[in-house]
Formats: sequence, structure tokens, C-alpha cells
Amino acid sequence: MTKVDPYLHAVLLLHGAGKEVTKESIVKVVHASGAAVDEARAKVLADAIKDVNFEDLLKNVAMAAAAPAAAPAAAAGGEAKKEEKKEDEGKKDEQAAAGLASLFG
Repeated sequence: MTKVDPYLHAVLLLHGAGKEVTKESIVKVVHASGAAVDEARAKVLADAIKDVNFEDLLKNVAMAAAAPAAAPAAAAGGEAKKEEKKEDEGKKDEQAAAGLASLFG
């Protein structure tokens, strides 16, 4: 299982709750989770995300996640069409062979 950074979770949790994302709030959330707190890391993260528009970021992530999920479905549909074509071609070949066989009785 992939370990996810508790500091990033704290930022998303705070944003989702409509709270201000500050070093202090990140520290409180990480501490409440039971994880070890690194205040320097919380400060760097709070400063780094100060001007981030989370709504746009989350929309872009959702769209990026949806695109690969749609691609296999489209590919599966394309494969089904290829299989149908192969079956149709196989039936045509059988019909042609039967027609030729009837000529030579």
C-alpha cells in the first residue's frame, strides 16, 4: 500500500472544511492524526500553497483521472468491433468456401 503524506492530507482536509491553511492549522491536524509533527515541513508547505487555487487544481486532477479511465472503455469498444469484423469475415469465408464446394459437387 502506498503511503500518503499526512501533511498533504491536512491541507486538503483544511481546505475542504473551509478553514485557513496555515502552518499552525497543518500542525494541529497532523498532530491530531497521531503522526509525528515537523513544524518546519508544515511551514514550508503552508508557504508553498499560499497562492494555490484549490478549486482549479482539484478540477484538473478530476479531469486527468477521468481521461485514463475513459480510454480503456473506448479501447474495449474498439476491440469488440474488431472481433465482430473478424467474425463477419470468417462467416464470409465459410460462405464463399461452401459456394465453391457446391460448384464441384
